[in-house]
Amino acid sequence: MQREVLIVGVNHHRATVDVREQVAFTNGAFEDALRELVTLPPIDEGAILETCNRVEVVAATGDGDAAVEALSHFLVARNNGGQRELDQHLSVYRGRDGVRHLFRVAASLDSMVVGEPQILGQLKDFYGRAASVGSAGTILHRCFHRSFSVAKRVRTETGIATRAVSVSSAAVELACKIFDRLEDKTAMLIGAGTMSELAARHLLAQGVRSVIVANRTFDRAVELARDLQGTPIPFDDLSRYLHMADVVIGSTSADSYVLSSAQMVDVLRQRKYRPLFLIDLGVPRNFDPHINDIDNVYLYDIDDLAGVADTNRDERQREAAKAETIIEAEVDGFCRWLSNLDAVPTIVALRDRLESIRRGELEKTLASLQELPPRDREALEAMTQAIVNKILHTPITLLKQQDRALETFYIAAARQLFGLEEPDDS
Repeated sequence: MQREVLIVGVNHHRATVDVREQVAFTNGAFEDALRELVTLPPIDEGAILETCNRVEVVAATGDGDAAVEALSHFLVARNNGGQRELDQHLSVYRGRDGVRHLFRVAASLDSMVVGEPQILGQLKDFYGRAASVGSAGTILHRCFHRSFSVAKRVRTETGIATRAVSVSSAAVELACKIFDRLEDKTAMLIGAGTMSELAARHLLAQGVRSVIVANRTFDRAVELARDLQGTPIPFDDLSRYLHMADVVIGSTSADSYVLSSAQMVDVLRQRKYRPLFLIDLGVPRNFDPHINDIDNVYLYDIDDLAGVADTNRDERQREAAKAETIIEAEVDGFCRWLSNLDAVPTIVALRDRLESIRRGELEKTLASLQELPPRDREALEAMTQAIVNKILHTPITLLKQQDRALETFYIAAARQLFGLEEPDDS
């Protein structure tokens, strides 16, 4: 059975933020979704990636066609628009393309802002959650860990990280365009996650005067505010403090809008119509898009950040080309490992069979040579091991054929010729 890595989902290349948020796994449904995923008949292993740019299911399967259909239905169950509407936005990566896509995501070559550093940490988190639930097995363990190594190589061997900005820093660049100066401005974080924290640190580095932190878990707001030397506020008191903020960053996992257009009209009146800059990093979105219709209020969502990094596009692309070469070589290595995976039980069984024969015959011979010195016994041991290794060299090489038809033939032949038992499905 030829197994492959398969990725099905929506990302920023083909699906806008409103489509991506329809299939997001919210309200603590993530672990349950992982457990459900591996109950699907064609899916052997599974993980879910959910960032501001993508909601993608990574799977290992022995039946790619059936798995694509199953994962499509799996995502549709979270989409109110139905199968036909979602199909036009779905991206499917199979086999080598699936491995390459995961490696490119880890190396931040598939990010909206190429080179942003957050994606690798997010990828490790999603892999960890799949591993803890038990939905990731041998193939995905290897694939994800390889992707982490690939990302490290890309950052070490290219200048892609130094020539790119993160989504958070891109948001800060937008703030610098809205306001002449940030030194007298106050920022408010709605949600105390990684993205909003990074944005706040970028803002502080640019001279923002103070930071207000609101979070549903107040202890987390207090903790982050302490780190940023800011002020924590209860989430329920948000509306009382909004007028104090010049820059508002939303990054919560709320199912509905945290800020409405009617609410912002009132806030702007309290501010005496001074400009207000809103950055919506949430998927689903935290802020009502109609807020952008209000004069002196500037709202940008995650998709709007794509143009901020255009100034360094040429340099980043040159470094990205070097990174693609690294990734292609790493994809070759992983695909060779995956191709050989089916041959491993046969190779192990064949080596065990010959080793058992070697050991048995050597022990009989040594039993009849009681007076043989220890050095000569060691020489016989080494000689018989060398004989077995030389005998095994050609069969093992043939069992690792890259041609799937030949590999399958040689596996079956080896098992019949040497009387090897069929391996467990595990």
